[in-house]
Amino acid sequence: MNWLETNPSVRNIRVAVADLNGQARGKRIPVRFASAVSENGVRFPLSVLNLDMWGEDIEKSPLVFAAGDPDGVMMPTERGFVPMPWLDVNAALLPVASYYEDGTPFGGDPRHALENVVRRLAAYGLTAVVATELEFYLVDDAGDELHVPRSPGSGKRRIGAEILSLQALDAWDNFFSDLYDGCEAMDIPAESAISEAGPGQFEINLVHQPDPLKAADDAWFFKMLVTGLARKHGFAASFMAKPYDTASGSGMHTHFSILDADGKNIFDDGTDLGSDALRHAIAGCLKALPGCGLIFAPHGNSYKRMVPGAHAPTGICWAYENRTAAIRVPAGKSAARRIEHRVAGGDVNPYLALTAILGAAVNGLEDAVDPVGPISGSAYELSLPQIPTDWAEAIGQFESDECVKRIFPDDLIRNMILTKRQEMRKLDSLDHAERLALYLDSV
Repeated sequence: MNWLETNPSVRNIRVAVADLNGQARGKRIPVRFASAVSENGVRFPLSVLNLDMWGEDIEKSPLVFAAGDPDGVMMPTERGFVPMPWLDVNAALLPVASYYEDGTPFGGDPRHALENVVRRLAAYGLTAVVATELEFYLVDDAGDELHVPRSPGSGKRRIGAEILSLQALDAWDNFFSDLYDGCEAMDIPAESAISEAGPGQFEINLVHQPDPLKAADDAWFFKMLVTGLARKHGFAASFMAKPYDTASGSGMHTHFSILDADGKNIFDDGTDLGSDALRHAIAGCLKALPGCGLIFAPHGNSYKRMVPGAHAPTGICWAYENRTAAIRVPAGKSAARRIEHRVAGGDVNPYLALTAILGAAVNGLEDAVDPVGPISGSAYELSLPQIPTDWAEAIGQFESDECVKRIFPDDLIRNMILTKRQEMRKLDSLDHAERLALYLDSV
């Protein structure tokens, strides 16, 4: 309660959990009940974590009618209250995680899945240091077609790609100033912002931190903040993998290294090549890519991004300092040797994405097998095994892959498959405009 006591202007709170799609599900509660919620949590159905993109129950879900649609106990996470700067009235968000009545963690909760991987690392005396880079578009969606919003200064629409353009950033300085203020208030470690390859596309880096759960929280909060503030400024923001068919897609690149109990980076052996542990972790990440493709491309629109030559990796490979590869080892000082996992779209659930990435790395460390050699040149020009580029194929791979079963709880695998197959059936009946409305600022 300390945060609320020092912020007496807060009038209400939101209690929220991330469902499989990364949607915030929960309740709005008057602030006078905040103490009781902090101590005792709240109750709502476990099936809430397993809704489709329309917010509807999953047919034949074992969590609904077959079980009587039972409540779970939603308890606050260690993050505690955070402000919600995109709202006009002062409010606080309380993130929660889901448990059964006896206190057992619910296996279908994405945050618990990441906790399981953190515990696997801890059992070896290891800690992952994680950073994310999130790409998004600013969009005028007032008409039938999407456009770059009009510049607040000139009233004109900027056109074309403006990679690393300071002028493009300056055109939206009021929005980005509010965004950085919001990140500061929410304790989201936002660092550099750049203008990206698409019209109205930007990227912001969240800095490295030795806490994967906080890194996932930060990415989840960041997406809420960006989309909420954009509406407050009179336009939309979208983390869709591919809002424009002819422009660059948006990704969530993840950088990570792993520290031992003494705080030493196990990927560092003092050379540019990195250690055996680096290569073992890479091998684990590569082996898991076919099965985890659904995590990195979870929606129908996601597969428009998975096209060779479109700045999204499609071949299963790794390389040093090569952005066409799925797994990149950036250059730099050996003490900072790390892996960049470049596959995920901006539309992912951050908890599931980090679970898949770090869980695959742990698999690799346990198996201690070297990967195939690094590539050179463009991965798009090579004959390589491919990450699934079809939604149905990705669902099938996720269901049967042995790497997935080592990373994710059985309940979550089952729920994810049921959810995505239902969404795929429903999406078939929608036209382009309806699909765009479904995904634009909800993912």
